[in-house]
Amino acid sequence: MGNPVRTRESGVQSVDRAITVLELIAGRGEAGVSELATALDVHKSTAFRLLGALEEHGLVEQIGDRGKYRLGFGLIPLAGRVAERLEVTTQGRPVCEELAARLGETVNIAIPDQGFAVNVDQARGPAMVTTYNWLGRITPMRSTSSGKVLLAAAVAEDPDALPDDLGPRERKALADELAKVAERGYAWSLEEYETGLNAVAAPVRDHGGTVIAALSVSGPAYRLPAERVEEVTPDVVAAGREVSRRMGYWEP
Repeated sequence: MGNPVRTRESGVQSVDRAITVLELIAGRGEAGVSELATALDVHKSTAFRLLGALEEHGLVEQIGDRGKYRLGFGLIPLAGRVAERLEVTTQGRPVCEELAARLGETVNIAIPDQGFAVNVDQARGPAMVTTYNWLGRITPMRSTSSGKVLLAAAVAEDPDALPDDLGPRERKALADELAKVAERGYAWSLEEYETGLNAVAAPVRDHGGTVIAALSVSGPAYRLPAERVEEVTPDVVAAGREVSRRMGYWEP
């Protein structure tokens, strides 16, 4: 029976070497097995195995019969997802600023990250009495408006995306709520995440229609009661659609 600790350490070392190979090829444009082995201080067979694994996933490709490797097209979808996160803030900024100025409340854009909603951009209304900086804050999926929008999209693709720490009754209640969120195209959070805080969010889609972010308006319950949340919901949905349009999505 093998040593699990040693196996894990070996796996981490292999990942580290594979990343270094990508960095070396990126810096040099192209590289051969021998020079990569020298740079990594490993045997040529080890470098060849690393290149083989990366080539299998399309992350590197061999240049004809020259024996050298360059970065592969398999990196494009990976890089595209990162660029997309940056793009949604660029395209969403003017929409968020206009909405915040018109409603006088905080407008955020959040993206999904490892089971949480992460606020990546924020605009504040000029007439705000109290302010809260949500930028960069990680919030739970099931108790925030943005999180519900993102989770509803994830569950529509995979029912197992529901949180694991829920009992059968809670799980069904959340699944039912998320189904309504997906159908309506928006989500509310009325003092669920924080006492005295209300919010409404709508999805932002990429050119293919995938939900990649959520645009939300939030504010204190005394200024943004349930009645006003309902009143501003069409504005939030329209803003989410406008950012989606700027991201290349054409809604039927």
